[in-house]
Amino acid sequence: MGQRLKQDDRVVVIAGRDKGRQGRILKVFREVDRVIVEGINVVRRHQKPTPQNPEGGIIEKEMPIHMSNVMLWDDDAAAPTRVRFVTDDEGKKSRVTVKSGKALD
Repeated sequence: MGQRLKQDDRVVVIAGRDKGRQGRILKVFREVDRVIVEGINVVRRHQKPTPQNPEGGIIEKEMPIHMSNVMLWDDDAAAPTRVRFVTDDEGKKSRVTVKSGKALD
């Protein structure tokens, strides 16, 4: 089965405290069905000083959220949409938005 959400896709959050907010997928963790979305699910963490961050302190970082809580944003329809897979004549699979029918890959 293909992967419905990929890195750099624009998504909208459909559940949770960030519901309705949009962002770009920074990283996909396929094994656990989670994604990190830019600016979404931001938490504050206390960090010890390290060689990369000699001052330490409180940092803000994005934490992963479950794939089921985000939907792909369709610019043509200006709405969230599902993703379907279409196989062309040569047998190559590609992702297509359900609302507008636009090919993603």
